[in-house]
Amino acid sequence: MPSKEWPMVWPAVHEERRALIDDLTSLRPEQWAAPSLCPGWDIHDVLAHLVSTAKTTRWGFLRGMIAARFDFDRDNAAGIARERAATPAGTLAEFRRVIDETNTPPAAPATRLVEAIVHAEDIRRPLGKTREYPVEHVATALRYQLKTTVAMGGGKQRAVGLRLMADDSGVVSGSGGIVRGSTLSLLLAVSGRPVHPDEFTGEGTADFLRRLALTD
Repeated sequence: MPSKEWPMVWPAVHEERRALIDDLTSLRPEQWAAPSLCPGWDIHDVLAHLVSTAKTTRWGFLRGMIAARFDFDRDNAAGIARERAATPAGTLAEFRRVIDETNTPPAAPATRLVEAIVHAEDIRRPLGKTREYPVEHVATALRYQLKTTVAMGGGKQRAVGLRLMADDSGVVSGSGGIVRGSTLSLLLAVSGRPVHPDEFTGEGTADFLRRLALTD
């Protein structure tokens, strides 16, 4: 997405932040400690990460990566440690404060949609919560992940040799065995998140699921 897409991306990101806050407002204390879809992170950790990324500027990202010796995991851990308040209520209050921020690391606009949607599902799915995301936003995130390597946070290798078909958005990518599913399910899968086998159909599904298990 060229830079002119930023004015369309930010309202979508802000919408997703508001929707997530609505879902988090009434959580019980034990729910905050539940494991998220991100290995090693609980629900509170993911929220702290979202606060951190909402504050991260281009220069701040570069400084953080230098401090982390260009280790993405170490940089993420530092951000969580910095933004995770003593209580979930404190972290949620800070997320409300930065809800309309438009800071970004040096990355394509679509990455902000990936961040907002995938991390929201990292929280929602373990809690049994659902959201009807605007499908065009999910489709933009999926297209980006399909052309971006795993090393750069995408899922290109997870889809190589397969034809992914999103039933609700019309996104079609690749050639080979067909894998059908919702745009959201495909986005989560290529982003390395666990998905239920029943979320997909098509002769390429078994190969797709095996590949996900090997690359996670």
